[in-house]
Amino acid sequence: MRGTSELGQVKRKTRGASGPAAGASETDPRGEIPMTSRRALKAAEAVREVVSMAILSELNDPRIRDVTVTHVEVSADLRHAKVHVSVMGDARRQNLSLRGLQSAAGFLQAKVARRIETRYTPRIQFVLDQGVKRSIEVARILQEVLPRPVEEPFDEIEDNEGELEAKPPDVEPPVAAPPPDPGEPPAFFRS
Repeated sequence: MRGTSELGQVKRKTRGASGPAAGASETDPRGEIPMTSRRALKAAEAVREVVSMAILSELNDPRIRDVTVTHVEVSADLRHAKVHVSVMGDARRQNLSLRGLQSAAGFLQAKVARRIETRYTPRIQFVLDQGVKRSIEVARILQEVLPRPVEEPFDEIEDNEGELEAKPPDVEPPVAAPPPDPGEPPAFFRS
């Protein structure tokens, strides 16, 4: 029987819901990593550009300072956008900036609506990105744990008052080439 499954149920055909452009809910053939449609990626990039430029040049809220848009996640149906931001400062400063951004979300959403032409404008939600803070913390921990590189020893010399002073090892400075003759054409014009 055509159009039915093994259980006798009728299969429904859906237009445009197959293939890699169907949305982020699909997975790769191994079933591990969710795929994102090209359209959702383009929308996320457009949202990132619009929001970051508006934060930089158009928002006059004193709470919103030192904010960087790190990346944007857009849902498969393009109705929701999570804007990940990094804020320089302590936790109080970060929360203050986040509240300022949430209050400006409607304005930013209108800017996004003018930029991307979709049936629904993505509803913007701001999320604090802790990636920069974590990478600084990891770098600090690594610096404590890893051995320091061995530096070349400095020669110690005595200055006029008898104190020891560190002097770098003798290294000859590089010799600069003589300037070209002003009457001669440059080397690439010579045959």
